Amino acid sequence: MLDGWVRPLIDPPLDRAGRSLAKAGLSADAATALGLVAGLGAALMIVLQFDAAALVLFALNRLLDGLDGAIARASQRTDRGGFLDIVFDFVIYGAVPAAFALREPEAHALPAAILLLSFYINGASFLAFAAVAAKRGIEGSSRGIKSFYFSAGLMEGTETILFFLVMILVPDRFPVLAYAFAGLTFMSALARVTLAWHVFRDENEETD
Repeated sequence: MLDGWVRPLIDPPLDRAGRSLAKAGLSADAATALGLVAGLGAALMIVLQFDAAALVLFALNRLLDGLDGAIARASQRTDRGGFLDIVFDFVIYGAVPAAFALREPEAHALPAAILLLSFYINGASFLAFAAVAAKRGIEGSSRGIKSFYFSAGLMEGTETILFFLVMILVPDRFPVLAYAFAGLTFMSALARVTLAWHVFRDENEETD
């Protein structure tokens, strides 16, 4: 929901940094790989209860996630890069709740499982929407220039980052935050399914 407002603010400085890094010889794929390492490192630090390190590594992961696209725009955008970017994002978004479950299984396992279920359902609706939108030639750039169509939702990248940062800052509140995050994510998926029901109506179908 917030991505459409945040992108115009963060894209210009990211693009400037991306041009500088591209000139220095850093490839977009290298930035994506470094981001994955930082994100997995953050998850490991969560498990080990080194929360300050987890916070720094997760922030680095998100920074590199923004920079890889900026570097690609300054050099060369590739389908492989776009594929790796979205897959690695899903890896980190799954690794953080799993890390909290491993950290304190008795208290965190159930809320982490519910949160991961919401991610699974929301991700399915997101990717299915993108696939059908691509088939129909529907494009959008309000969430930045992407490898495929990003449909809007209640819980997008900005909200995910904020929730994860708060979870790392106050890990004892993880169950409450996870259930709240999951509820909003389920709502986002439902809204996207409802949108798809109307947007992807075939021409020969009767209108409501």
